[in-house]
Amino acid sequence: MRDAYREQLDAVTGRLIGMARKANEQMRWATSALLTADLALAEKVVEADPSINRDQLEIDEMTIEVMATQSPVAGDLRFTTSSLRTTADIERMGDLTVHIAKITRMRYPDHAVPEDLRSTFAAMGRTAENMVDKAVGVLRSHDLAAAAELARDDNEMDRLHRSLFLVLFDENWDRGVEAAVDIALLGRYYERFADHAVEIAANVRYLVTGEVR
Repeated sequence: MRDAYREQLDAVTGRLIGMARKANEQMRWATSALLTADLALAEKVVEADPSINRDQLEIDEMTIEVMATQSPVAGDLRFTTSSLRTTADIERMGDLTVHIAKITRMRYPDHAVPEDLRSTFAAMGRTAENMVDKAVGVLRSHDLAAAAELARDDNEMDRLHRSLFLVLFDENWDRGVEAAVDIALLGRYYERFADHAVEIAANVRYLVTGEVR
């Protein structure tokens, strides 16, 4: 019986990892679509997102079944709570990639991002992807040192985000209000995506230690 119980918990972890990888793939597509004004790739992001939404429902159902049938306590109870939080974070990450794709689609055939800012958004995309890769590792290993690294990585995303506002508020900005709104929103979407990766690490820290920060 305990072996079957452990298999249930391992299955939830495996599904969480798969869900996070889907969100990361959507981020990769969304960034590429944004930087190249690729309408087909932007549409691919939008069309892929319902799969993440289904994952959330299915994983949450698995988790609730464990809670209902196994009456988990201590660390196992924290595992179920952490799982429910994590699916919500990953689902939101998927939504944020869709927001990026929709701005790409709205501005097509033009580029939503001016050429001189594309390197910044490319860096934001790489940082976001690296953070999710680390979050996946943390979900698998429960390594608190690796979880702490995500908070430091988030500082880099925050730095890139702030750099956008230095450009937007510069007196030489001459691309108009519409472009400024696009840049501000896009920067926010990447920044929030990274925040959710940090939250995944915080969920694992809670699972391991019971501490809420």
